[in-house]
Amino acid sequence: MNPAPRVSVIMGAYNCEGTVAAAVESMLAQDFEDLELVVCDDGSSDGTFAALERLARADPRVVVLRNGRNSGLSATLDRCRSAARGGYLARMDGDDVSRPDRLGKQIAFLDAHPEYAFCGCSIALFDGSGIWGGIDYPERPAARDFLLRSPYAHPTVVFRAASLAAVGGYDADPAIGRSEDYDLFMRLHAAGLPGANLPERLFEYREEIDSYRKRKFRFALTEARVRWRGFRRLGLMPAGLLYVIKPIAVGLFPKSLYKNIRKAIFGGRRDA
Repeated sequence: MNPAPRVSVIMGAYNCEGTVAAAVESMLAQDFEDLELVVCDDGSSDGTFAALERLARADPRVVVLRNGRNSGLSATLDRCRSAARGGYLARMDGDDVSRPDRLGKQIAFLDAHPEYAFCGCSIALFDGSGIWGGIDYPERPAARDFLLRSPYAHPTVVFRAASLAAVGGYDADPAIGRSEDYDLFMRLHAAGLPGANLPERLFEYREEIDSYRKRKFRFALTEARVRWRGFRRLGLMPAGLLYVIKPIAVGLFPKSLYKNIRKAIFGGRRDA
């Protein structure tokens, strides 16, 4: 077996045949080359797995796994984590793009700052027409930064593998729903394993400008439960109670109002 790489990139892929090649290639084109990409197809029904096999044949750094059925992102990432060999674990999703200097800058930061357990970055938001906005995250998030929303963009993060193991990795409890990242980051902070963000937009996150149309109220309910549990761990209650119900309140907004709020907060130049 080849020597273990410094970084294992872990990716769950589900029905992303049209975007997964660009996502994988953006990682293989990183300035930081001492990596492997462990990607698990989570029971896709399209050509995602075949696309991944082609990418693995072209570059031996790509390791492909496959779930027999759709198991969800938490379980899929933990399967990737169990196969990963690197001391750092970098996240990536199958429909996003990492800019070439992303990993190098994050690894350099973590090497220089052992007090941090993980490192994310700010993001540019893009859709089929190009970049339409972005989100700049706090550089040194504190507990209070979890009140409004997660202060980290999940697919941008590089973890120390030992820190992720120390909190048991991802929680596959169905009650967490799509808030597995929010839950994980609060557990890390509560365990005394804080993170940081680089202020640069080193990551392009795919999100349609009209993605408000995809909102479902049940996701708001699961996020409220995650907030309740996480805020209690972080000592943010009872003052944080209003923020616990925030996703429920937002879920009740008229869609046209929510669209205008999103554009006002995250909208920007097409070349951001």
